[in-house]
Amino acid sequence: MAKRDYYEVLGVGKTADEKELKSAFRKLAMQLHPDKNPGDKAAEAKFKDVNEAYEVLKDPQKRAAYDRFGHAAFENGGQGGGAGFNGDFAQSMSDMFDTIFDEFLGGRRQGGPGGGRGTGRERGADLRYNLEISLEEAYAGKQVEVRVPTSITCDVCSGNGAKPGTQPQTCRTCGGAGRVRAMQGFFTIERTCHSCGGRGQTIADPCTACGGTGRKTKDKTLTVSVPSGIEDGTRIRLAGEGEAGLRGGPSGDLYIFVSLKPHPFFQREGADIFCRVPISMTTAALGGSVEVPSVSGAKIKVPIPEGTQTNKEFRLKGKGMPVLRSTQSGDMYVRVFVETPSNLNRRQRELLEEFERATSSDNHPESHGFFAKVKSFFDDLGG
Repeated sequence: MAKRDYYEVLGVGKTADEKELKSAFRKLAMQLHPDKNPGDKAAEAKFKDVNEAYEVLKDPQKRAAYDRFGHAAFENGGQGGGAGFNGDFAQSMSDMFDTIFDEFLGGRRQGGPGGGRGTGRERGADLRYNLEISLEEAYAGKQVEVRVPTSITCDVCSGNGAKPGTQPQTCRTCGGAGRVRAMQGFFTIERTCHSCGGRGQTIADPCTACGGTGRKTKDKTLTVSVPSGIEDGTRIRLAGEGEAGLRGGPSGDLYIFVSLKPHPFFQREGADIFCRVPISMTTAALGGSVEVPSVSGAKIKVPIPEGTQTNKEFRLKGKGMPVLRSTQSGDMYVRVFVETPSNLNRRQRELLEEFERATSSDNHPESHGFFAKVKSFFDDLGG
């Protein structure tokens, strides 16, 4: 199957400049990236085509060869040096995507202050801390102290990794770029510098306190503000409180993952609270009231009307959880169930039997209606 024209793959004209090529490539790469299209073979194939096209057209020498010879410049050992191109395509593509996607992520590995490549500095890792709190604490909000084992900047070398009195030196192999290039025919192959590992600097006399890494392991105590109304599974980000970067690089972030302990009385659904409450048979029949707890800690009296049945639900407006970052609150729902008396003594049994003889269908309309339908059903079956 014939390959598509590289300019057509990127959706640009043959006169497109470097800026137009880069913009078109970025847009297509973000749309077709395998992470955004898991399991989509068609998208994966297009993604590879876009990479291949951009790899050729971004390089003036490769582009000149392609404009003159087309795809033949990179096939069958032609003047385009196809063997060298194919052999190092995966590596150069990986390096290229490191640069492009790092820019989308805020330039964390870019050169310059606090960057990675060409400075010797690397951003520290993000850390996770699991915090479990009670429903009452989620209702009120609180300040929590957490102790996190992490890496901090070495106080002996101030994070640069070199012994006090000395400084990291610019790598002589790559001149501080962290990358080295080699020419192969029409092509320029770029690789990570083997002398400095891509950092752009070498340390001849490393700091003895941190072994040249610029950081040490230590427990750190932090105060975390848990807002009122926080929900189970919420993530709190503390910027810069993660692991210290290598050789003075920026610190990562700390993520607090909040989970709520199960509650003996309440179930939570969003900002609403549900509570199941038993009531006696006499309270259900005659009416009365029950006192229930609320998530705020206050006691609430719930009136029970005469003739209340199991699963009757009472809504207590505004007695639920606060809605996060607002002045509103959810509701509390009290669902009752009628408890049948057990372990009766003789007198209690006599009274209930007397009560049963005195009742009529008017006292039990639901059960009377149900069994009347059952009788009619069997009568119909019997013809």
